[in-house]
Amino acid sequence: MNLFKTIVLMALLSGLMIAVGGAAGGPRWATVMLIASLAVDGFAYWFSASIVLRMYHAQEVTREEAPELYDIVEGLAKRAELPMPRVAIIESDMPNAFATGRNPSHAVVAATTRLLDILDHDELAGVLAHEMTHVKHRDILTASIAAAMASVISWSAQIAFFFSGRDNDNGLKNLAVMLVAPVAAALIQMAVSRSCEYAADEGGGELTGNPLALARALQKLDDSVRHAEPPEEATPATAHMFIVNPFAGVKSKLTRLYATHPATEDRIAKLEAMAREG
Repeated sequence: MNLFKTIVLMALLSGLMIAVGGAAGGPRWATVMLIASLAVDGFAYWFSASIVLRMYHAQEVTREEAPELYDIVEGLAKRAELPMPRVAIIESDMPNAFATGRNPSHAVVAATTRLLDILDHDELAGVLAHEMTHVKHRDILTASIAAAMASVISWSAQIAFFFSGRDNDNGLKNLAVMLVAPVAAALIQMAVSRSCEYAADEGGGELTGNPLALARALQKLDDSVRHAEPPEEATPATAHMFIVNPFAGVKSKLTRLYATHPATEDRIAKLEAMAREG
């Protein structure tokens, strides 16, 4: 169901991208938007992993440098029948983790130093299993493409309005496109992200056989993030990658409206229900 929901949401996002061009400038703009979407998809596919790893100064580690982290990831990869991903550590006071890479053969699982400090072995395994599920579902690619497409819709709507909005006959229509399309794109992008997070929680609980450990980890991470400043490198554009939103402590109506993650209490409730059902 989560996979189906994600496919539907991505189709809506692609359709919105083409519709923006069509509404603002007719078939020619629709064609331009289609080409732009394909270009964005290709760029996100090949370069998103290297960009985000450099952004957060992630350092790849070996088994000798981080034995517990490396061993857990290796065991989960075998259990999930996935290639062994690269393992990286980020020097940060905020506990968090993410996975990136265009496919399972090029995946990287990264954890912050604070995450390794505050979680016990089972909780850490739960978090890493969540990230390995993202790898298995290819959610990293899905989220990168969704984010890039939403950005293209936003700026292209404004460009289309600039070039065609002066026409009195189309001015009102193009103004509506410029205002509504970016909001709709962002809402769809956030829905994609939340759907992927629920699926990764479920998959992580199944992979370890201990959904309650992941639930405890999520509670610890949520408590810590809400009382800490986001890392200097963190940007809203990459917030969807982390297991908990690094901006969760930023209190504003805007961040609540455009939530990249489901409410932690809802995620925990689903994991607890999963544990009760065995």
